[in-house]
Amino acid sequence: MNKHYQVLAILPAIITLALAGCTLQPTYHRPAMPVAAKWDVAGLTAANGADIGWKTFFTDPAMNQLIGLALANNRDLRVAALNVETARAQFHIDRAALMPTVDATASQTSEHLPGNLYSTQSTGPVTYHQYDANLGITSWEMDFFGRLRSLRDVGLESYLSSEATRQATQISLIAEVATGYLTLCSDKELLTLAQHTADSQQHSYDLTKRGYDAGVSTTQDLAQAETTVRSAQADVAQYTRQVRQDVDALRLLVGTELPAGLVEQAQLNKDWHFPPTPAGLPSDLLTRRPDIIAAEHTLKGANANIGAARAAFFPTISLTTAGGSSSSSLDSLLKGGTAAWSFVPSVSLPIFDGGVNQANLAIAKTEQKIEVANYEKTIQTAFKEVSDALAGQATYQDELTSRALDTAANQRNYDASDMRFRQGVDNYLNVLVAQRSLYAAQQSQITTRLGLLQQQITLYKVLGGGWKG
Repeated sequence: MNKHYQVLAILPAIITLALAGCTLQPTYHRPAMPVAAKWDVAGLTAANGADIGWKTFFTDPAMNQLIGLALANNRDLRVAALNVETARAQFHIDRAALMPTVDATASQTSEHLPGNLYSTQSTGPVTYHQYDANLGITSWEMDFFGRLRSLRDVGLESYLSSEATRQATQISLIAEVATGYLTLCSDKELLTLAQHTADSQQHSYDLTKRGYDAGVSTTQDLAQAETTVRSAQADVAQYTRQVRQDVDALRLLVGTELPAGLVEQAQLNKDWHFPPTPAGLPSDLLTRRPDIIAAEHTLKGANANIGAARAAFFPTISLTTAGGSSSSSLDSLLKGGTAAWSFVPSVSLPIFDGGVNQANLAIAKTEQKIEVANYEKTIQTAFKEVSDALAGQATYQDELTSRALDTAANQRNYDASDMRFRQGVDNYLNVLVAQRSLYAAQQSQITTRLGLLQQQITLYKVLGGGWKG
């Protein structure tokens, strides 16, 4: 058998051997959870909130429409998706390094030599021509010690981490849009309350002014009445500004103009309803929260990088081979007797590198320890966020009930104080104090209702909900 064909015949065996080589990566073991085994809240179900799609959780038409627009237009989410594409392409590059690169080449070499170049006798100038056509492998590193496979695994884990990060970005975006819309509703309600309070206090001020002009009210009564008016007017300006800023924030999150009429129809005082979010067990977060999944993939990538650093201590075996045809004339390039081949294996063994390989291995091991700490910190942060949200779930409704009762009591107190003042039984200071207490109670009730709704969204988010449609 022709030696050329013998070389080609053994190439598949060489490739199979190289791809089946060993790997020097440490065996991966998931770190133990650095948190308690259960939540400090009783009565939780075994299901998980991540199983509830965002379209099922956010049923309000306006909120649902805003979230849909944000998922289609938000630039941060778009960048996260493009990062996934970049990581996927990089993984394909890393994986391709395991396979030989086969190139087809064709070349012509022409050389003119003067006479007497190599001899004292004059032979006259000579012109040489050579034509080559080859098919071969260029400098293929055979991965006997797993360096390239480790780098491929690093690329794979980076890609998987970026995909999980995209999911985490989507979850955060959905929660931000929902809470942003609720904030707009709350500030609009606070603006309406401030406007009503300003109008009411302006009316009281006008009555006090007429009493002052008639000699019934004192200068102090008039000044006290004016302070309530000015304070309410300042609140009107403040909440007007906040509503405009809320609209700007929503527009940025959505990535496009808000639907017509949405701002005008936004209101907090309606029958909001979010389905209950079961918390499950802390261990569920390991497979449900994309940020934890991303952190673990990053940790696995750091683990694989140790394998690549270890492989650098071992020989690098490369192969360059080619087979084709060579001829001194183009018309006879593909005729019989012009076959040519080359087979050039090479081995590079690191002997002295000034400690570079050792330092790279130390860096890889340290980075792996860093990623263990980052992974554990991500779990601890997630556990805290869920615990805080569960605590809010257990207490917000009781607080809102108390705020409503407090507002009702302050309303009765204000009505009685105002009546006593009109009847001349009491001074205006008591009316002013009662009015301010009522106004503060009404504001607290609105903000507590906002907190209750936002807490329900937060619990849904921190349990990993929002990446399913």
